[in-house]
Amino acid sequence: MKASDTDDRVLIRRILAGEQNLFAELVDRYQSMVFTVAMRYCGNREDAEELAQSAFVKAYQQLAAYRGDAKFTTWLYTIVSSLCLSFLRKRRLDTHSLDDDRVFSMADRLDGGLSANQLESKSKVKMVQQAIARLGTADAQVLTLFYQGEQTLDEIGQIMGIDPNTAKVKLHRARGRLKTLLENEYSQEVKDWKT
Repeated sequence: MKASDTDDRVLIRRILAGEQNLFAELVDRYQSMVFTVAMRYCGNREDAEELAQSAFVKAYQQLAAYRGDAKFTTWLYTIVSSLCLSFLRKRRLDTHSLDDDRVFSMADRLDGGLSANQLESKSKVKMVQQAIARLGTADAQVLTLFYQGEQTLDEIGQIMGIDPNTAKVKLHRARGRLKTLLENEYSQEVKDWKT
């Protein structure tokens, strides 16, 4: 067990014992991770910020339900993931197109003051994010859990409700589908990366 896992458990016990102001320390520790996960799911900064805030509110409300048999980050990731999937299901029911929002969002990110290398790096990240968004929900989830959430295969299995070996197979297949998609849809850009 890592020191941060122990520190999280100590903080949670103190919060549950009445020191609610200490929850802000958990927020400080994990707000970046929670936002990154939400951003990966929805691709929109405003929605990601709202989902991240909702995740912390829900975590605070359900803190007594945290049993401590998994890392706090795994438990928190499950909350964020669940909220994001509900959000995406609801959004899919909407009939309007999000294409314009994505264009404006990308233009906002490419504002002045960035070097050519920073712009190129942002472009690569954006392209990979777009490719992941085009994969199925399960593929996007396992890739996000592993690379963004830095969860182990055991933790991914626990979050997704599958065996760790199944998580390993799903991760391998998702990587393969992502690679194929990048090579087929973004072939020139991928070639440019290698040069």
